Amino acid sequence: MFRHRTPKGSYECTVSGLRWLCERDVILKYHFRNWEPYSQLLKDMQYTQGGPLLDITMELGELEEVHLPHCVCLGTNPSLRNEMKILHVEEHGVSLEEVHEVTRFHAKILHPKFSAISLILRLLSWNVDVHCDVVLYLAVKRSTVISRLYLLLRNSSQKEAVQEREKNQLSQGYSELVLSSPNGSLKLNSWFALKNPHSTSINPEKIQLLPADTTPSCCKMIMRNTGVDIEMELIGDDERTVWKSVVSKDEYSKDSHPTSLTLSGIPAEEFLKKHRAVLIQGVKNPMPIADVLSSKDMIGDEEYSRITAETTEQERMRELLNAVLPKGPEVMGACLKALSEHEHHLVKYLSESST
Repeated sequence: MFRHRTPKGSYECTVSGLRWLCERDVILKYHFRNWEPYSQLLKDMQYTQGGPLLDITMELGELEEVHLPHCVCLGTNPSLRNEMKILHVEEHGVSLEEVHEVTRFHAKILHPKFSAISLILRLLSWNVDVHCDVVLYLAVKRSTVISRLYLLLRNSSQKEAVQEREKNQLSQGYSELVLSSPNGSLKLNSWFALKNPHSTSINPEKIQLLPADTTPSCCKMIMRNTGVDIEMELIGDDERTVWKSVVSKDEYSKDSHPTSLTLSGIPAEEFLKKHRAVLIQGVKNPMPIADVLSSKDMIGDEEYSRITAETTEQERMRELLNAVLPKGPEVMGACLKALSEHEHHLVKYLSESST
């Protein structure tokens, strides 16, 4: 669940991709909904998902515009704009709304009325071009690198589904790395072979780019040598390389990665969640921590604006933790590191009280 209070301005949620514009103070909350209950309905209507299904509620005020995220690549077929609609899932059924404007990653609606809402696309072909992201989860275990690679639809709820699946692994020493995206769009439902010259095994050897209502599959890689870079590429059935990336040995080294930060043996996520209430009341000035995270692009401009808009240090710290906690261990590790530097005595006290 995401909840934002924003003054007049334009904002974007870096997790969901949702954008909004307001002329006065608003409070909105939203969360991802599962597409599965509506999959057959969409097929009967001859539509397919174009983005995440977001359940949005206004607690205060109204929005002038909302920009719903989508993953459809329009560059290869601009006429797809004409096949897009906004789906509203309501208590007694569904309804469709025209899209005001479609940009590369968003569909704009003016003066929106909210329910569970998403962009959908008339089902012309299974071979829709889509934008993708690549996420790697890895750990070093006794000189062996164990990793899992996911191919995700951009601006979809798949990333949240993967984070939920991997949550237990993150507490056991795994790190999340968001890698570079493919240079161009990829065909939905296509298969890609994962190659790594230093791996001793890749299972399965191919990964499929699955629709938004499906939990994405992954390829598991094992490397017996921790002294080399992780060199990866995805190759399509036409033998064309669609993506390449390298994770340097220094980047995945346990000693140098921010997610390895622990205090009294407690991982950053556990520390921040356990001491959340005390941190909100006890941090004297959250802005230096926010500045550090903003300079590393770990919190977005709209999140930074929400922090600065608060009038008390307690509310600023509350907003800072609200921004950090959903983002994964790397951001939480960086936050705890900044807290240790700027609020040394408080963090030391909390660390000692945890032992």
